[in-house]
Amino acid sequence: MLVEGLIAVAAAGGGAIVQAAGTDAWAGIRSGVARILGRGEAGREQAELERLDQTRAELESAGAGAGSERAQTVLATRWQTRLEMLLEQLPEDEQQQVAVELQALVQQAQSQALVQNTHNNFSNATFTDSQVLGSGTQNNTINR
Repeated sequence: MLVEGLIAVAAAGGGAIVQAAGTDAWAGIRSGVARILGRGEAGREQAELERLDQTRAELESAGAGAGSERAQTVLATRWQTRLEMLLEQLPEDEQQQVAVELQALVQQAQSQALVQNTHNNFSNATFTDSQVLGSGTQNNTINR
């Protein structure tokens, strides 16, 4: 049975996977999770990459609204369970090492989620009493 701290790390890992899907953080999270779950075996790592790609596809097909929220919850729970199962199988010293690796991936996903950039490129555009609304960092380029 896992201690509460390891369960929390697994839950955060499952959430980070779902959070990262479809963002700039995805490639790093995807490869990191596959490496952790693959445990050094190329075949297992490839299988995990395929599972992760399936997760992303399911999230994309869920669209927006209540269906999206349900899909996010189901998939985050599914990944949490996979991570918990891995942690349960490991000796205590390896559990701690994997927990540290998972926590680093969670922090990576969270930090990249906080930095959302919007890039607008307006070529040959005319603006009269215009406004650009948004949040985060915006880079607007006006080419005339």
